[in-house]
Amino acid sequence: MKDVRLDSNALEIVHRLRDAGFEALLVGGCVRDLVMGNDPKDWDIATSATPDQIKRLFRRCRSVGAHFGVMMVTEFGTPYEVATFRTDGCYSDGRRPESVEFATMEEDIRRRDFTLNGLMLDPAADSLSAGLIDLVGGKADIERKVLRTIGNPDDRFREDHLRMLRAVRFAARLGFRVECETFESIRRNAPAIKEIATERITMELDLMLRGENPARAFLLLSESKLLAEVLPEVEAMREVPQPVQFHPEGDVFVHTLLALEYAQPGGPESLYWACLLHDVGKPPTLEWDGERPRFSGHDALGVTMADELMHRMKLPGKTIEVAKSLIAQHQKFMYLKEMRKAKLRRFLLQDHFDLHLALHYADCQSSHGKLGNYVFAKEQLEQIARDDEKTVVPAKTRIVTGDDLVALGYRPGPVFKEILEAAYDVQLEGGFESKEAAILFVKEKFPLTAS
Repeated sequence: MKDVRLDSNALEIVHRLRDAGFEALLVGGCVRDLVMGNDPKDWDIATSATPDQIKRLFRRCRSVGAHFGVMMVTEFGTPYEVATFRTDGCYSDGRRPESVEFATMEEDIRRRDFTLNGLMLDPAADSLSAGLIDLVGGKADIERKVLRTIGNPDDRFREDHLRMLRAVRFAARLGFRVECETFESIRRNAPAIKEIATERITMELDLMLRGENPARAFLLLSESKLLAEVLPEVEAMREVPQPVQFHPEGDVFVHTLLALEYAQPGGPESLYWACLLHDVGKPPTLEWDGERPRFSGHDALGVTMADELMHRMKLPGKTIEVAKSLIAQHQKFMYLKEMRKAKLRRFLLQDHFDLHLALHYADCQSSHGKLGNYVFAKEQLEQIARDDEKTVVPAKTRIVTGDDLVALGYRPGPVFKEILEAAYDVQLEGGFESKEAAILFVKEKFPLTAS
């Protein structure tokens, strides 16, 4: 196939299946990506061979769902999913069929989710157009940038409720519009999403947050009524007004969506969840000062609400703790220029400060657009780096340690922390030229009899 580049290992799997007398085709997302002119990330193969027959053809092959006709070929290093053509039985749990029957290629295509994922490709054909097998109008939908279910949307979403979230994710990532009947079906069936395991919902939300267009994804989630089901605290941000002089962009929900757009790409999930939830405390703290809305304590309440929400969504503990720290401190940037030197440097040198700075940037760009404190913080970090070149101990490393205090004869206790913090403050202020000077400060400021 001269007009596209195909994966050599996927081709080898197809050829080996065909040489053994079975049908074998590329299927799903890889074909969709090729039609759209993109490089596929994964290569899936559909075949008439049963799992046992697949296992006999490949030296390294393991079952990932033999009950559903799915095997994973691993002998090429990268895993390749090879699935038997099938039809699905009853979906009693709204996620997985209770049984499957091996079937024809045509029957297999028609039980899939969306037309853009219902394409198959014969890699032995001379060209992409010649090898494309399209029984559901997927190519035309891709050309029109429309996401549509294969068959009746109510049937597809009742079979697998997670498809509703996948519809939103695909539409946002690809820049497609959701076909009207498909979208109305999502709205009708939205309450059923809560029947899906929390971990799977969170995985889809995480992919949206990290995707190319998170703002559109969460707008679609809201418009489809899914957001109210999975993250009601975020849905509650809609139509919550903000002071126009600081937030000309609009309400809290609009601000949050814009912040997601401005979040740095490639960051950890804690940054994106913090962007999503940094103002989650505003709706319940809304008060009016004349005609001006105020949100006293929204950052502190937001930490509590975000903690409950992220635990409910079963996010990793490390993600939760970092995101909470970002939310708790996102208001502190407005006071940077008023901080004394030691306090400022403590703030700048804290763990994950790059994420604090990234959230602040997104917060500013999605509201008033003033980056004075952002620039000031970066300048101060550069100054710290220059100062570190002239000092015996970098600013982030404490010149006086607990071991030093023990060696001096101090007994561990409440005063220990007081001594260490006092010494570190002087260090950050640039007051020590040597380790000896720091030790002398401790002896003079905290005589041993006081310990």
